[in-house]
Amino acid sequence: MTNANLERRGTDRLRSVLAPLGVAAAAGAVFAIVGVVDPNEPGHYPTCPFLMLTGLYCPGCGTMRTIHALAHLDPVAALGLNPLALAMVPFLLFWWGRWMINAWRGRPRRTTLAHPAYLWAFLALVLVYWVVRNLPFGAFLAP
Repeated sequence: MTNANLERRGTDRLRSVLAPLGVAAAAGAVFAIVGVVDPNEPGHYPTCPFLMLTGLYCPGCGTMRTIHALAHLDPVAALGLNPLALAMVPFLLFWWGRWMINAWRGRPRRTTLAHPAYLWAFLALVLVYWVVRNLPFGAFLAP
C-alpha cells in the first residue's frame, strides 16, 4: 500500500468512529452535569410529566438520581433509585462498544439493534416493571 492509501484509510477510519465518539462525549457530558448538579435538590430539573399528571412512577423515574449516585460511586443507592436503569448500563456499554469496534473495523452499520424477540421481551419487562413499581407489593422498586 502506498502512503496515500494508508493515510486515506486512517482518515476514513477516524471519520467512521466520529458518531460513536460523539455519543460517548454526549453521554459523558450528561453524566458529568448530573453528577455535579444534584437532582435530589428541588428546582434544578423539571418534574417527570407522568408523575406530575398521574402521581404514579414511570419506568424512568429515579434515573437521574441513579446517574448522580453512580457519578458519586454509590451503586447501592443507585440500585435503590431505579434498578432497571442500573441494569441497563452494562447492556448500553456493550452495544456502544460493539458499535465502536465495528466502526473502527469499517464494517457496515446494522439497521437492527437486536433480534425482534429480544426487543419485545425488553418492552414486556419495562411494562411489567412500570406496573409493579406502582403496586403496594412493589414499593421497593419506587425511587
